[in-house]
Amino acid sequence: MNPQEILPEMPVVCSQGGQFATVDHMEGSDSIKLKKDAQGKHHYIPTSWVTSTEDGRVVVDRPGEQAMQQWSESPSH
Repeated sequence: MNPQEILPEMPVVCSQGGQFATVDHMEGSDSIKLKKDAQGKHHYIPTSWVTSTEDGRVVVDRPGEQAMQQWSESPSH
């Protein structure tokens, strides 16, 4: 997986196929900043979760509920 393939506005899809977020932008080379959620907060996920960037989507290696429990409110630098 090449972090340069992760672009703003790409849907972030869980291992079960459901979208749980949208990419805001890359934060460095190892964190993805997600667009604000319903509470107005940005979240970050590590690129190590990404299994592919196929079909214009960022696919992660875990279910959406688990990803949302494990995402952070700051980049993982």
